[in-house]
Amino acid sequence: MKPANSVLSGLGTTVFEVMSRLAMQHDAVNLGQGFPDGRGPEDVLAKAAEAVMDGWNQYPPMLGLPELRKAVADHDRRFYGIEADWQTEVMVTTGATEALAACLLGLIEPGDEIVLFQPMYDAYAPMVRRAGGVPRYVTLTPPNWRLTEEMLAEAFSPRTKAVLLNNPLNPAAKLFSEAELRLVADYVQRFDAVAICDEVYEHIVFDGVAHIPLMTLPGMRERCLKIGSAGKTFSLTGWKVGYITAAQELLGPVAKAHQFLVFTTAPNLQSAVAFGLAKDAAYFDGLAAEMQAKRDRLTVGLTSIGLAVLPCEGTYFVNVDLSGTRFAGDDEGFCRYITETAGVAAIPVSAFYDADPVRDVARFCFSKQDAVLDEAVRRLKGHV
Repeated sequence: MKPANSVLSGLGTTVFEVMSRLAMQHDAVNLGQGFPDGRGPEDVLAKAAEAVMDGWNQYPPMLGLPELRKAVADHDRRFYGIEADWQTEVMVTTGATEALAACLLGLIEPGDEIVLFQPMYDAYAPMVRRAGGVPRYVTLTPPNWRLTEEMLAEAFSPRTKAVLLNNPLNPAAKLFSEAELRLVADYVQRFDAVAICDEVYEHIVFDGVAHIPLMTLPGMRERCLKIGSAGKTFSLTGWKVGYITAAQELLGPVAKAHQFLVFTTAPNLQSAVAFGLAKDAAYFDGLAAEMQAKRDRLTVGLTSIGLAVLPCEGTYFVNVDLSGTRFAGDDEGFCRYITETAGVAAIPVSAFYDADPVRDVARFCFSKQDAVLDEAVRRLKGHV
């Protein structure tokens, strides 16, 4: 039998699956997987139930329900001052990962170079390669994961077609500063590239610091595809509803890729997300405050048992610097050790690098019930 696709068949079992199986085997508190364990907003859930019983359950429009596309455009205007035509510049996708896949498949030609910032979401590099692209890496390192012009100068070339920027950045919990974003914008324009902006954690940022979409910087409105996620914004990661805002010239080929990936997304969930995006500012402020409180709770707990917690400016995650511990192994060994002996699962940050990984940082997810976070700290005490 002839072999399967070399890019996808060559992928091993992800560290997330490995650690989740290990967590189940040892009945561990799982702070590895990045999702909340609450129900999400009750009114948004009720809207989805109402829509499935009383609404349309056949194919919705390929680009998404008009009510959701209008809501996304209104959201972008309300929070960032972005003016977008909902009819030609907004598309609904089945989650942000599908949005990323559609962007890459719709925009990349074989041999195009794509600049990636690592550590990064583990799907990025395989999706780039499957689309025919060539990854070029900007490697960020702790404790501040700072981006410099020298890094960009090394990664960009005349073959650069796009930048894939995750901001806030999972797993580093970094919010790119305006100065860093201006550097990226300068290089994107200088090399006539586009920016695919994974901004799923846009409303989960802390300490009063504002999220700045790359699209809002001078010269970037026509070069950016801004990706959002209802899963993150409403703590409903299983719904898989994403959305893209982009100039019509960019969105057109992406929509054609989307058409042959999933075609469309569950209409009742689209209706519920449209309702959710229209919620007043108190909801979005409350989401950030709730997650910040959880960040602080876990940070205090981990610090109290002697672990060095790195700065966290956004996302669901705090990272621990293992270099000052007496543990003899690397971050993967540490995560296996605490899962097997303390009954707490985390993720090694080295898993988020495609090359030259940092091997002394472990990621813990804090978007869990307070009692779960407290139990994790209790179990870790005496083991690290």
